[in-house]
Amino acid sequence: MADENSKLVYSTEQEVPRLPRRLRNDEKAKNKPVGKVLQTSLRPSQQKATVRLDRKGRGGKSVTVIEGLQIPQKEREALLRQLKAKLGTGGTIKDTCLEIQGDHRDTLMAALEKLSYPTNRSDG
Repeated sequence: MADENSKLVYSTEQEVPRLPRRLRNDEKAKNKPVGKVLQTSLRPSQQKATVRLDRKGRGGKSVTVIEGLQIPQKEREALLRQLKAKLGTGGTIKDTCLEIQGDHRDTLMAALEKLSYPTNRSDG
């Protein structure tokens, strides 16, 4: 079956060893790189949140990015949900950054400081 000179790309033969589909997905998930996952969170006053405006790769649309928060994923999702509701806008989590649609740097800095997160504005 294994012919060294063969240029076979795809085969439907049953003799070809294959993993069951559910195991193939598990193997892919096991090898998939995962972003930074922090199990324990620091107090908000021990962290430094950086708020910046980003337009690159977004078709000229502005996105406010919050970086530097070292909190678990569930807390990050809850914080994003709270900020989106306060601003009435959309947003997402990319890696460990929170992205809020639009230019809301001043409002976000005030909201984060009210939650005891020291903030730093990054212009540039």
